Amino acid sequence: MTDAPAAPPAPIDAATVVVLRDGTPAAAPGHGFDAAASDAGAHIEVLMLQRNSRGFFGGMWVFPGGRVDPPDRDTPGDVVAACDPRTAGVSGLHDGDRRGFRTAAVREAHEEAGIDLSRAELTHFAHWLPPPIRPKRFSTHFFICEAPADLEAVRVDGSEILDHAWVSPAAALERRAAAEIEFVTPTFVTLTWLSGFTRTADVLASINGHTCFHTQIIPSPDTDPGHIAVYVGDSAFPDGDLDAPGPRRRCIMVRSGWRWEEHDGADTAVA
Repeated sequence: MTDAPAAPPAPIDAATVVVLRDGTPAAAPGHGFDAAASDAGAHIEVLMLQRNSRGFFGGMWVFPGGRVDPPDRDTPGDVVAACDPRTAGVSGLHDGDRRGFRTAAVREAHEEAGIDLSRAELTHFAHWLPPPIRPKRFSTHFFICEAPADLEAVRVDGSEILDHAWVSPAAALERRAAAEIEFVTPTFVTLTWLSGFTRTADVLASINGHTCFHTQIIPSPDTDPGHIAVYVGDSAFPDGDLDAPGPRRRCIMVRSGWRWEEHDGADTAVA
Protein backbone atom coordinates (compact mmCIF):
# COMPACT_ATOMS: atom_id res chain seq x y z
CA MET A 1 0.00 0.00 0.00
CA THR A 2 1.41 3.36 -1.01
CA ASP A 3 1.22 6.17 1.48
CA ALA A 4 -0.56 9.28 0.29
CA PRO A 5 1.78 12.21 -0.32
CA ALA A 6 2.09 14.54 2.61
CA ALA A 7 0.14 17.75 2.40
CA PRO A 8 2.33 20.81 1.88
CA PRO A 9 2.93 22.84 5.03
CA ALA A 10 0.73 25.85 5.54
CA PRO A 11 2.39 29.09 4.46
CA ILE A 12 3.73 31.43 7.11
CA ASP A 13 1.86 34.73 7.39
CA ALA A 14 4.11 37.75 6.81
CA ALA A 15 3.89 41.44 5.99
CA THR A 16 6.09 43.85 4.05
CA VAL A 17 6.01 47.62 3.77
CA VAL A 18 7.39 49.61 0.84
CA VAL A 19 8.39 53.07 2.09
CA LEU A 20 8.66 55.76 -0.60
CA ARG A 21 9.83 59.34 -0.79
CA ASP A 22 10.40 61.81 -3.59
CA GLY A 23 14.08 61.93 -4.48
CA THR A 24 16.29 64.95 -4.97
CA PRO A 25 17.43 65.26 -8.61
CA ALA A 26 21.01 64.05 -9.13
CA ALA A 27 21.38 63.15 -5.45
CA ALA A 28 23.28 59.93 -4.85
CA PRO A 29 21.21 57.43 -2.85
CA GLY A 30 24.26 56.59 -0.73
CA HIS A 31 25.47 53.41 0.95
CA GLY A 32 27.20 52.23 -2.21
CA PHE A 33 24.24 52.64 -4.57
CA ASP A 34 25.16 54.68 -7.62
CA ALA A 35 22.46 56.91 -9.04
CA ALA A 36 20.74 55.77 -12.22
CA ALA A 37 20.83 58.00 -15.28
CA SER A 38 17.13 58.70 -14.82
CA ASP A 39 17.82 60.04 -11.31
CA ALA A 40 19.02 63.32 -12.81
CA GLY A 41 15.37 64.33 -13.07
CA ALA A 42 12.35 63.80 -10.85
CA HIS A 43 12.30 60.32 -9.34
CA ILE A 44 11.16 58.36 -6.34
CA GLU A 45 13.29 56.55 -3.78
CA VAL A 46 12.45 53.42 -1.83
CA LEU A 47 13.90 52.20 1.44
CA MET A 48 15.77 48.92 1.06
CA LEU A 49 17.56 46.82 3.67
CA GLN A 50 20.34 44.26 3.27
CA ARG A 51 19.79 41.07 5.22
CA ASN A 52 22.50 39.14 7.02
CA SER A 53 23.97 36.41 4.80
CA ARG A 54 23.27 33.74 7.43
CA GLY A 55 19.50 34.21 7.63
CA PHE A 56 16.55 33.51 5.34
CA PHE A 57 16.97 35.47 2.09
CA GLY A 58 20.59 35.77 3.22
CA GLY A 59 22.49 38.74 1.82
CA MET A 60 19.57 39.95 -0.27
CA TRP A 61 18.19 43.46 -0.40
CA VAL A 62 14.60 43.58 0.79
CA PHE A 63 11.84 45.90 1.91
CA PRO A 64 11.19 46.01 5.68
CA GLY A 65 9.02 43.11 6.78
CA GLY A 66 8.68 39.79 8.53
CA ARG A 67 6.35 37.28 10.14
CA VAL A 68 3.03 38.13 11.71
CA ASP A 69 3.37 37.50 15.44
CA PRO A 70 0.42 36.40 17.62
CA PRO A 71 0.12 39.79 19.40
CA ASP A 72 -0.20 41.50 16.01
CA ARG A 73 -3.57 39.77 15.58
CA ASP A 74 -5.10 41.70 18.47
CA THR A 75 -5.17 45.13 16.78
CA PRO A 76 -8.84 46.12 16.23
CA GLY A 77 -9.78 46.65 12.61
CA ASP A 78 -6.51 45.33 11.18
CA VAL A 79 -7.94 42.86 8.64
CA VAL A 80 -6.76 42.54 5.03
CA ALA A 81 -9.18 41.80 2.22
CA ALA A 82 -9.34 38.29 0.81
CA CYS A 83 -7.93 37.55 -2.61
CA ASP A 84 -9.96 36.37 -5.57
CA PRO A 85 -11.56 33.08 -4.39
CA ARG A 86 -10.87 31.52 -7.81
CA THR A 87 -7.21 31.26 -6.85
CA ALA A 88 -7.75 29.30 -3.65
CA GLY A 89 -7.92 25.79 -5.03
CA VAL A 90 -5.29 26.42 -7.67
CA SER A 91 -2.54 27.97 -5.61
CA GLY A 92 -3.07 26.28 -2.27
CA LEU A 93 -4.09 29.57 -0.73
CA HIS A 94 -4.07 29.58 3.02
CA ASP A 95 -6.92 32.01 3.57
CA GLY A 96 -7.03 31.65 7.31
CA ASP A 97 -6.53 34.43 9.81
CA ARG A 98 -6.37 37.72 7.91
CA ARG A 99 -5.74 39.85 10.99
CA GLY A 100 -2.63 41.70 12.05
CA PHE A 101 -0.73 42.16 8.79
CA ARG A 102 -0.63 45.96 8.88
CA THR A 103 0.42 45.90 12.52
CA ALA A 104 3.19 43.45 11.69
CA ALA A 105 4.45 45.66 8.86
CA VAL A 106 4.70 48.68 11.18
CA ARG A 107 6.38 46.63 13.92
CA GLU A 108 8.91 45.09 11.55
CA ALA A 109 9.81 48.49 10.09
CA HIS A 110 10.62 49.69 13.59
CA GLU A 111 12.56 46.55 14.54
CA GLU A 112 14.56 46.34 11.32
CA ALA A 113 15.05 50.00 10.41
CA GLY A 114 14.31 51.96 13.58
CA ILE A 115 11.54 53.98 11.92
CA ASP A 116 8.06 54.76 13.24
CA LEU A 117 5.29 54.25 10.68
CA SER A 118 2.49 54.04 13.24
CA ARG A 119 0.95 57.30 11.98
CA ALA A 120 1.68 56.70 8.29
CA GLU A 121 -1.11 55.75 5.91
CA LEU A 122 -0.28 52.21 4.82
CA THR A 123 -2.07 51.04 1.67
CA HIS A 124 -2.51 47.32 1.04
CA PHE A 125 -1.52 46.73 -2.59
CA ALA A 126 -0.42 43.12 -3.12
CA HIS A 127 -0.49 39.55 -1.82
CA TRP A 128 2.32 37.17 -2.76
CA LEU A 129 2.05 33.41 -2.35
CA PRO A 130 4.61 30.92 -3.72
CA PRO A 131 3.43 27.51 -4.95
CA PRO A 132 2.95 24.62 -2.48
CA ILE A 133 6.06 22.87 -3.87
CA ARG A 134 8.26 25.17 -1.81
CA PRO A 135 9.34 23.57 1.49
CA LYS A 136 9.09 26.94 3.22
CA ARG A 137 6.87 29.67 1.88
CA PHE A 138 5.39 32.91 3.10
CA SER A 139 1.91 34.27 2.50
CA THR A 140 2.99 37.90 2.39
CA HIS A 141 0.75 40.94 2.23
CA PHE A 142 2.47 44.04 0.84
CA PHE A 143 1.74 47.57 2.02
CA ILE A 144 3.04 50.87 0.68
CA CYS A 145 3.30 54.33 2.19
CA GLU A 146 4.94 57.70 1.80
CA ALA A 147 7.68 58.31 4.34
CA PRO A 148 6.38 60.78 6.95
CA ALA A 149 7.96 64.23 6.70
CA ASP A 150 9.37 63.84 10.22
CA LEU A 151 10.65 60.29 9.70
CA GLU A 152 13.68 59.63 11.84
CA ALA A 153 17.00 58.50 10.38
CA VAL A 154 17.14 54.80 9.51
CA ARG A 155 19.05 52.70 12.06
CA VAL A 156 19.87 49.06 11.38
CA ASP A 157 21.10 46.69 14.06
CA GLY A 158 24.14 45.42 12.14
CA SER A 159 23.13 41.86 12.97
CA GLU A 160 19.92 40.75 11.25
CA ILE A 161 20.06 43.79 8.97
CA LEU A 162 23.51 44.89 7.80
CA ASP A 163 22.87 47.99 5.71
CA HIS A 164 20.21 50.23 4.23
CA ALA A 165 19.76 52.56 1.27
CA TRP A 166 17.25 55.04 -0.07
CA VAL A 167 17.51 54.14 -3.73
CA SER A 168 15.59 54.78 -6.91
CA PRO A 169 13.90 51.67 -8.35
CA ALA A 170 15.90 52.15 -11.56
CA ALA A 171 19.22 52.21 -9.70
CA ALA A 172 18.35 49.08 -7.72
CA LEU A 173 17.36 47.22 -10.90
CA GLU A 174 20.57 48.31 -12.62
CA ARG A 175 22.65 47.03 -9.70
CA ARG A 176 20.93 43.67 -9.85
CA ALA A 177 21.36 43.41 -13.62
CA ALA A 178 25.09 43.99 -13.07
CA ALA A 179 25.14 41.14 -10.49
CA GLU A 180 26.16 43.56 -7.74
CA ILE A 181 23.14 42.91 -5.51
CA GLU A 182 20.37 40.32 -5.38
CA PHE A 183 16.72 40.23 -4.42
CA VAL A 184 13.78 37.86 -4.69
CA THR A 185 11.05 37.87 -7.32
CA PRO A 186 8.45 39.97 -5.42
CA THR A 187 11.06 42.67 -4.87
CA PHE A 188 12.06 42.62 -8.54
CA VAL A 189 8.46 42.87 -9.75
CA THR A 190 7.63 45.64 -7.28
CA LEU A 191 10.70 47.67 -8.26
CA THR A 192 9.89 47.18 -11.95
CA TRP A 193 6.40 48.56 -11.34
CA LEU A 194 7.73 51.48 -9.30
CA SER A 195 10.30 52.36 -11.96
CA GLY A 196 7.48 53.72 -14.11
CA PHE A 197 6.78 56.59 -11.69
CA THR A 198 8.54 59.83 -10.86
CA ARG A 199 6.36 60.99 -7.95
CA THR A 200 5.25 59.18 -4.81
CA ALA A 201 1.79 60.74 -5.07
CA ASP A 202 1.31 59.18 -8.50
CA VAL A 203 2.25 55.73 -7.20
CA LEU A 204 -0.31 55.93 -4.42
CA ALA A 205 -3.00 57.35 -6.71
CA SER A 206 -2.57 54.43 -9.12
CA ILE A 207 -3.51 51.78 -6.55
CA ASN A 208 -7.05 50.46 -6.72
CA GLY A 209 -7.30 47.53 -4.34
CA HIS A 210 -4.65 44.85 -4.01
CA THR A 211 -3.23 42.52 -6.64
CA CYS A 212 -2.82 38.81 -5.96
CA PHE A 213 0.44 37.23 -7.10
CA HIS A 214 -0.37 33.56 -6.59
CA THR A 215 2.39 31.71 -8.34
CA GLN A 216 3.12 28.74 -10.57
CA ILE A 217 6.81 28.05 -11.31
CA ILE A 218 7.64 26.52 -14.70
CA PRO A 219 11.12 25.57 -15.98
CA SER A 220 12.21 27.66 -18.94
CA PRO A 221 11.71 25.63 -22.14
CA ASP A 222 14.42 27.57 -23.97
CA THR A 223 18.16 27.02 -24.13
CA ASP A 224 18.51 29.93 -21.71
CA PRO A 225 18.18 28.05 -18.38
CA GLY A 226 16.03 29.29 -15.56
CA HIS A 227 12.39 29.47 -14.54
CA ILE A 228 9.26 31.38 -15.39
CA ALA A 229 6.85 32.46 -12.68
CA VAL A 230 3.30 32.84 -13.94
CA TYR A 231 0.53 34.50 -11.97
CA VAL A 232 -3.24 34.42 -11.95
CA GLY A 233 -4.37 36.35 -15.02
CA ASP A 234 -1.70 34.82 -17.25
CA SER A 235 -2.98 32.39 -19.89
CA ALA A 236 -0.49 29.81 -18.56
CA PHE A 237 -1.97 29.92 -15.05
CA PRO A 238 -2.59 27.35 -13.70
CA ASP A 239 -2.09 24.74 -16.45
CA GLY A 240 1.48 25.70 -17.29
CA ASP A 241 1.12 26.05 -21.07
CA LEU A 242 3.52 28.92 -21.71
CA ASP A 243 2.50 29.17 -25.37
CA ALA A 244 -1.25 29.37 -24.75
CA PRO A 245 -2.71 32.42 -26.50
CA GLY A 246 -3.98 35.20 -24.33
CA PRO A 247 -2.76 37.63 -21.72
CA ARG A 248 0.65 37.51 -20.11
CA ARG A 249 1.48 38.17 -16.48
CA ARG A 250 4.78 36.51 -15.77
CA CYS A 251 8.31 37.04 -14.52
CA ILE A 252 10.96 35.45 -16.73
CA MET A 253 14.00 34.53 -14.62
CA VAL A 254 16.71 33.08 -16.85
CA ARG A 255 20.49 33.17 -16.90
CA SER A 256 20.65 36.01 -19.41
CA GLY A 257 18.52 38.25 -17.18
CA TRP A 258 15.16 38.81 -15.55
CA ARG A 259 12.23 40.65 -17.05
CA TRP A 260 8.57 41.25 -16.32
CA GLU A 261 6.07 40.58 -19.10
CA GLU A 262 2.49 41.81 -18.89
CA HIS A 263 0.05 42.45 -21.69
CA ASP A 264 -3.56 41.75 -22.61
CA GLY A 265 -2.88 39.26 -25.38
CA ALA A 266 -2.79 41.81 -28.18
CA ASP A 267 0.35 42.68 -30.10
CA THR A 268 1.08 45.74 -27.98
CA ALA A 269 2.00 45.38 -24.30
CA VAL A 270 0.08 47.40 -21.78
CA ALA A 271 1.40 48.93 -18.60
